[in-house]
Order: sequence, then structure tokens, then C-alpha cells
Amino acid sequence: MNSNKHYDKYARDKKRDKFYHSTAWKKARELALIRDHYLCQVCLKQKKIKNAEMVHHIVEVKDDFNKALELGNLQSLCNSCHNTMHGNNKNTKSKTLKVMEFKPNKNIF
Repeated sequence: MNSNKHYDKYARDKKRDKFYHSTAWKKARELALIRDHYLCQVCLKQKKIKNAEMVHHIVEVKDDFNKALELGNLQSLCNSCHNTMHGNNKNTKSKTLKVMEFKPNKNIF
């Protein structure tokens, strides 16, 4: 069963749907996760450590398709933060956050 069935049917156009299934997107997504050490960048900013499950487009694909694969436009997030960013959480409003740059702590990694 496709977990994105409802979203794919009602929210995505065919060009974006094709993009999200492309090899280029899968590679860019993986590079963003590696860069961010598979950690949610919003949670890290709040001094919490949580695994990133999503890669978020800071400038959405529907707004500027040319930025869809730019690593600087991608941010690793947990599902909760990603839902908040897209306004899927009733208690919070959607907001734009900058990608947080950091270096790994050599005592941990």
C-alpha cells in the first residue's frame, strides 16, 4: 500500500510527483541527510537529538523548481518538525528556518 496515496492524488502535480521518484532527488536527499548526520536540524537548534526522517525544501519545489536539488535549499527534519513546517500541526504555524551548519563533535563521532 502506498502511504502517500492521498497526498499524491490530491496535492502533487505530475511533474513534482515524477521529481520525488527520480534518482536525482534520492541522491540529493541522501546527501542532505549525510551532511546533517541524519539528525533533525530544528531539534538540534533546540538542543534535542532526534533522527531525521524527512528532507525539507526550504524554498518549496512548487515555488522554484530550479532550487529543488540545491543542497543549500534542503534541511533534514524529523516527521514532527516537517509537519510543523507544512502547517500540518494544528497547534503551530508554518515557518521558514535556515539550514544550520555545524561540525561533528570528535568526542562523540
